[in-house]
Amino acid sequence: MLNQFSRTELLFGKEAMEKLARSRVAVFGIGGVGGYTVEALARSNIGALDLIDDDKVCLTNINRQIFATRKTVGRYKVDVAEERVKEINPDIKVKTYKTFFMPETSGQFDFSQYDYIVDAIDTVTGKIELVVKAKELNVPIISAMGAGNKLDPTKFEVADIYETSICPLAKVMRKELRQRNIESLKVVYSKEPAITPLEDMSISCRTNCICPPGTARKCTQRRQVPGSNAFVPAVAGLIIAGEVIKDLTGVRGKTL
Repeated sequence: MLNQFSRTELLFGKEAMEKLARSRVAVFGIGGVGGYTVEALARSNIGALDLIDDDKVCLTNINRQIFATRKTVGRYKVDVAEERVKEINPDIKVKTYKTFFMPETSGQFDFSQYDYIVDAIDTVTGKIELVVKAKELNVPIISAMGAGNKLDPTKFEVADIYETSICPLAKVMRKELRQRNIESLKVVYSKEPAITPLEDMSISCRTNCICPPGTARKCTQRRQVPGSNAFVPAVAGLIIAGEVIKDLTGVRGKTL
């Protein structure tokens, strides 16, 4: 029967679409990368999404985050994301957590219930904790490496963490995972060297923070506020979604 996912079914087939409808995916981090991942997963017939992020939409998010608009500034990202994906698929099951994921908050989650985990958060401690939990329970996971201060979306690659190069975040992750005897991790990373952003305090969140009231972690508290754009994080997020869909269905460009 014709429905909003019929064009996808032409490529993946009915059985794969039914599997996606039965799948539950957790996306940790609903920002520039994670937001586009959520969007693509919802448009691919994923049946259930857990959305984890404690942040609110800021005016400075509008340049790159799909859920950020003038109307959504000041609202929790997970709430805006939930509304949007339900407009795409009213049958989708969504669970939201206004949680800053760290080892101290990981006890809120039963990782065994997930068919796939997406790591789109930007703190090394949180990323490591996610990977450890996923590996302990043999749950597939894919991690986003650095997307800030970059201009070339064609430089992204999908690889094992131990095959990466150039990316500083990937270097730190390799070291931390090696110390924990974790032998593999699928990541999306860029081989583009990071650009040094302009030191213009008139447009920097470091001195002109406009985070919405009630924001737990303001820009002024961060070590660095990277430059960003509309296309690099989006491409990373869509690549991640594609890997999730292909891994869950087993369909990778073969003739049906």
